[in-house]
Amino acid sequence: ETPSTLSISWVVSPADSMISVIRRPGDMGALPDVFPGYRKVADPAAREWFAGQWRTVLPEAPGLRMTEIMESAGDTIHAIYIVGEDPVTSEPFQEHVKKALSSLDLLIVQDILSNETTPFADVVFPAASFAEKDGTFTNTDRRVQRVRKAKEPPGEAQPDWWIISQMGQRLSGRLGGSREWDYWGPEVIWNEVRRAVPASFGGISYARLERQGVRWPCPTADHPGTEVLFTGRFNTETGRAKLRPAEWRPSKERPNPEYPLTLSSGRVLYHWHGGAMSRRSPLDAAYPEAKVEIHPADAARYGIEDGAQVELISRRGRIRMRAEVTERTPEGVVFAPFHFREAPTNRLTNNAYDPVSRIPEYKVAAVRLEPLSKGD
Repeated sequence: ETPSTLSISWVVSPADSMISVIRRPGDMGALPDVFPGYRKVADPAAREWFAGQWRTVLPEAPGLRMTEIMESAGDTIHAIYIVGEDPVTSEPFQEHVKKALSSLDLLIVQDILSNETTPFADVVFPAASFAEKDGTFTNTDRRVQRVRKAKEPPGEAQPDWWIISQMGQRLSGRLGGSREWDYWGPEVIWNEVRRAVPASFGGISYARLERQGVRWPCPTADHPGTEVLFTGRFNTETGRAKLRPAEWRPSKERPNPEYPLTLSSGRVLYHWHGGAMSRRSPLDAAYPEAKVEIHPADAARYGIEDGAQVELISRRGRIRMRAEVTERTPEGVVFAPFHFREAPTNRLTNNAYDPVSRIPEYKVAAVRLEPLSKGD
């Protein structure tokens, strides 16, 4: 789900940028190559439109992706502002990420709970959870819905929009007097979204959302919203889909005699991402510890029994887990979740990236297994 209460208009980190904001909602422009509404940064008409909306000059070139930001930390990136993310747990090659964050001049983390990244932060802003703030959520099928505060935030925690608004006013030197950052609440921010991206959100007012959720695109007040996208044409110049064949490339790491198995990392049903929330909930009882899934043939080959403690080792480090012998995982492949800080699977994954998307090879890392004796 993508909370649109967060007033981040554009996320970009070009080489001359001082601060990179890391966030997910692509609808609001939190991708390095698009503005809100997925209008391309490289499009002169889009730049002119948003420059007028925000009364500023905008870069012509797309910024960096999150993995590229980490690679550039301490070099062209000197400060990072992280909102609602735990890259120490979720990014590949954990020791590399720790080194990158340690090399920054400034790291700001804004979140509702502490995680494995907060110890590296120079400043931590305590944020309010979804149940502690008003605003809107846009779910995966593009339905915008109202969210209403059920309880007050604890301690000094504040809504994301308030924290960022205060930051903007202080950085501009005009606390209480900066028109660009002087928001009194999430409805004002949402109305700015409606003005900036009218084709998608123009017809979705708070008054309308009092009755029911509305799917974007919804350009006018009398538009019903769009249940299904692209029924007659795609959003391209010709209306046709663009399909590009991908040339197969071998993975950076292949099994060899020293590291004969392939590690595929991922999630389990009961936990989400770094586990900061799910492992503090009753869900942790359903899956309380890290397990590595091993095919019975591989378990027999290495003398590993179901439930035994093992070490999983790659070129970048080692972690301890309990073995789960199962045919769910193919022979020659082991699977391990990355939710567990005491056994961080992403300590083992590598920072080899897809050349276009820059997504890392989470699913392919060469590893070996070593059984542990009871005394280890």
